[in-house]
Amino acid sequence: MTDLLQVAKKEIKVGFRNPWAYSFLLLFSVFSLSLLLVNSQNRIGGYSGITGSMLNLILYLLPLMALFLGSFSLTAEKEEGSWQLLSTYPLGTVPFLLGKYVGLSIVLLTILSFGYGLMGLVTALLGKAFEINTYLLFFFFSCGLVLLYLALALCIGALSKNRWQAMTISVMVWFFTVIGWTTLLIAVLGLLPYLWIKPVLTVLTLLNPAEFVRLFVVVKLGGGSVLGAEYYQWVGWIQKPGGSLLFALLFIVWAACAISGVCRIWERGRTRG
Repeated sequence: MTDLLQVAKKEIKVGFRNPWAYSFLLLFSVFSLSLLLVNSQNRIGGYSGITGSMLNLILYLLPLMALFLGSFSLTAEKEEGSWQLLSTYPLGTVPFLLGKYVGLSIVLLTILSFGYGLMGLVTALLGKAFEINTYLLFFFFSCGLVLLYLALALCIGALSKNRWQAMTISVMVWFFTVIGWTTLLIAVLGLLPYLWIKPVLTVLTLLNPAEFVRLFVVVKLGGGSVLGAEYYQWVGWIQKPGGSLLFALLFIVWAACAISGVCRIWERGRTRG
């Protein structure tokens, strides 16, 4: 536990000095406030045009931020020789990687909290504040995206040899899971027999952190009807009293599996030198 905390403290210090983090914060804050100002005459609640636009903005920016910061953190250890030094000490792979994850999570969640605090303050001053449920859903949606993509970013960092390779893979993952997901989904499902479509759609949705979290938030905002007939089962279980608890359980399992994969990849690289 001591090793984990030491790694996390170091990651927090480095993270708050990283200009990438503040660049994404600035982008996120500027575009969010711009959307709110343009739509200042509209009601900011439930699933509507403005909330749909903000969901898309969050999907474009936050996963990319988490992928870059997380993957660069691990590849920097390789390029700068820090890991070669640390590996000579009795520091386990699991405390090292969990410390990285915890430290980066604190940095990213702090930045998100600042951005949402600023957004809430400005909208309150304008007299067009978010409905509290909508505001909290957006905040938890953003936190969920960051935490899942951060686990994915560590996988990329463990597999990559340098920052350029990590950047390339991160952009590819971001593009296929966020931008090209719909096209990819249609292409794959179009090749399958009809009876296979729903089971395969469920599996693919669970594998994509962006889609997985987005569907939950859209349904909770009251926009389940826009998802289509293929997602009726998702709408049903999310709207049930235990839907949020089941989602939280699936979220934890997804993140735990990703971090477990990172530990195996890193440990294999450690034993092979």
